[in-house]
Amino acid sequence: MSARPAVQALPAYRPGRNPADLARELGVDRAVKLASNEVPFPPLPAVVRALAETAGETHRYPDNGAAVLTAALAERYGVDPAQVVPGCGAVMLCQQLAQSFNDPGTAIAFAWRSFEMYPLLAQVAGARSLQVPLVPSLPGGSPDTHDLDALAAAVDDDTRLVFVCNPNNPTSTAVRRAELERFLDRVPATVLVVLDEAYREFVTDPDVPDGLQLMRGRPNVAVLRTFSKAWGLAGLRVGYLVAEDPAVADAVRRTHVPFSVSMLAQAAAVAALASEEEVGRRVAAVVAERDRLSTALRGRGLEVPDSQANFVWLPLGEPAAGVAAALEARGVITRPFAGEGIRVTVGTPEEDDVFLAALDDVLGADAPGEPDARPDDVRPGAPVG
Repeated sequence: MSARPAVQALPAYRPGRNPADLARELGVDRAVKLASNEVPFPPLPAVVRALAETAGETHRYPDNGAAVLTAALAERYGVDPAQVVPGCGAVMLCQQLAQSFNDPGTAIAFAWRSFEMYPLLAQVAGARSLQVPLVPSLPGGSPDTHDLDALAAAVDDDTRLVFVCNPNNPTSTAVRRAELERFLDRVPATVLVVLDEAYREFVTDPDVPDGLQLMRGRPNVAVLRTFSKAWGLAGLRVGYLVAEDPAVADAVRRTHVPFSVSMLAQAAAVAALASEEEVGRRVAAVVAERDRLSTALRGRGLEVPDSQANFVWLPLGEPAAGVAAALEARGVITRPFAGEGIRVTVGTPEEDDVFLAALDDVLGADAPGEPDARPDDVRPGAPVG
C-alpha cells in the first residue's frame, strides 16, 4: 500500500549525531555536540524535583488540556487562558497551525533559509510554499535576515499562514520593531501571521520587539514559544502558542493529538516557569559566551552576523558541508546546511574552545587524503559566503 505522494517525497528529518556514538567511532573519550541548540546546563533543580514527584502518577493519563500549565502561562503573560495552547513542542504546534488553516491549494509564506520544518509542513498540508529569499543584514554580507517588505508582497489571495522566525533559525539574526510593525500592518487581516520566537529569551537587542506585545490588538497575529531552549526541557517536548484571537487558539486546540503534552512535561514546564531567576542567570551566561565565540570567529577572518539566539551562523557557502564533515572527523558535531553555511550552538567555554581548535585545524591544516578538510576558498582572512 502506497503512502500519499507528498509524504513519499518528504526528506527524512536528520537530527544531530549522538556525541557518544561519534566518540566510539573515532576512538576518543569524548565528542562535542554543538548542533541542536540545546543549552549546556543540566536540568533545573526544581524541574528534577517536579519530575521525581510526578513520576509516581504516570500510570494515569495526563490532563488533556494541560490546564495547570495553561493557567501559569496565561498569568505570566496577562492573557486569558482561552488564548493559550500548550503543545508537544513548537514543531507540533506548527503542524497544528497548518492543519487548522491550510486546505490543499492554499499557501504558507516564510523567509528562506529559515526553520527547516516550514516547507515540510506546507508539503504535507498540500499547500504551496512561498519562499522569500533572505537579504544581508550588513552591506556586502551574505543573506541572513528577513526581507519583510518582500515577504509582505509575496502574500497572495491563497495565503493562509505566514511564519516569521525571529530570531531566525539558522542564521541567528532578528528583525527590529519598526520593520516588523510595518509588515504586520501590511498583511491582510485574513492571513494569520505566526511570530516564531523559539529563541526569544536570548535576545539582547532592545530594538527587537517582544512578539507578545506586538500581538496585542492584532487578531491575525499569534506567537510561538518553546521550553526546549532557554528553559532546558528539550527532552520533554513542550511548547506553546499565544493568540490574540481566542478563535485562533481554539482552532489549533482542535487539531492537537490527545494527551500529547505528557504529565511529566507539564510538571517540568510549570517548575521551570517558577525558576525564572535561575533561567535568567543561565541565559546571561550563554549570551556572554555567544559574544566571546562570535568575537573569536571574527578574529579568524570569518563572517559572523550579530546573533540574537543561542547559536552563531557561519555563511561559508559551498564549502559548508566539507568543513562540517572535517570538524566531525575531529570530534565536533555542528549543523551544516549544504551550500550555505554552518550553524554552531553556543556551548560551554570548554566546548567552544574545542570547536575553535578543531576549526583552526580544518582551516589551516594540510590534510592529504582527507577530502574537503581545507577548502581552498575558506581560510583565515579570506572572504566567505
